[in-house]
Amino acid sequence: MARYRIVRTDFWKNPVINEQLNGDEKYFYLYLLTNPNTTQIGIYKIMKKQMSYDMCYSLENIHSLVERFSEDYQLIRYNPETRELAIRDWWKHNLQKGGKPVMDCIYSELKEVQDLSLIRYVSETITKPDIYSLYEFFYNQADRDSIDAVSVVNETDTYVELVCEEAADTFTCRDTLREQNRKTKKEKEKQQKAFTPDLEINNQIESPPVTQESGDVKEIIEFWDYNGFGLTNVNGKEQLLAWLDNSRFLQPKEIILKAMTIACANNKRKLNYVVGILKNWENQSLLTVEEIDSYVEDQKPLPKQKQASGSLPGGRDIPSGFVLDLTAGEK
Repeated sequence: MARYRIVRTDFWKNPVINEQLNGDEKYFYLYLLTNPNTTQIGIYKIMKKQMSYDMCYSLENIHSLVERFSEDYQLIRYNPETRELAIRDWWKHNLQKGGKPVMDCIYSELKEVQDLSLIRYVSETITKPDIYSLYEFFYNQADRDSIDAVSVVNETDTYVELVCEEAADTFTCRDTLREQNRKTKKEKEKQQKAFTPDLEINNQIESPPVTQESGDVKEIIEFWDYNGFGLTNVNGKEQLLAWLDNSRFLQPKEIILKAMTIACANNKRKLNYVVGILKNWENQSLLTVEEIDSYVEDQKPLPKQKQASGSLPGGRDIPSGFVLDLTAGEK
């Protein structure tokens, strides 16, 4: 089912957008506000490779745009480890409708955010009290590591009730986020370190050449779309594209396409089936297409040797030099 995203017309009256951004930057900002990965909360997962493919920009250009929007204009934050992007003025650029369905959607999407500091970042520009209270409830979970476990549970239960009251019954609190409280301090420190510039620099250095990478992404997505793997399954595409970087394969694009071809031949057009093939090859250290083909060839049973036509099943060999004379002995 297709989604739509409406951007307020006063987008163009923003002094930063109107005076500081050039044409490419305005296009990039509109893309961040309207691409298929966007959510109701202004925080969503997206790969830079996907941005490059969608916008027809080089990956190097995308890296530069993300850096400028984060450091110079301070309009977004991007966590390269969790691949989550947050838009500071999300609520200024979108229609701020309320009601139970919207609040339920916001609540469920906030639960999925891995980097809780992004929730605090987006909340700074929210003006609606009920929505702000919901964001505040979630990012406060990151500040409660030093509280005793029993106290955490009790205070969380109480806080959920307060949030529900402040929201004027516009949404239903279905659970208490105790799973958030169970996250260890080590995990949260790891999330915070994701914003260090060194990680972003390393991410750029380790990336393959721009032209080849963009072509690889495009080829895999086109194969996915045109062969029935699910045109709207964006999450599945992202998980498969991750194998381009996060695998040991020496020919990742060719091997991914080969696995997808096998899936089509077996009428198993599902992500799990393709990933299962890739994991099996990786576990067996088959890192090139040639190695895979050679392995498959070796697994084929050898054909049984057939006897030459016209040969006798037994008896002695005819001596060399023997000449058959049919008239011998008649005289």
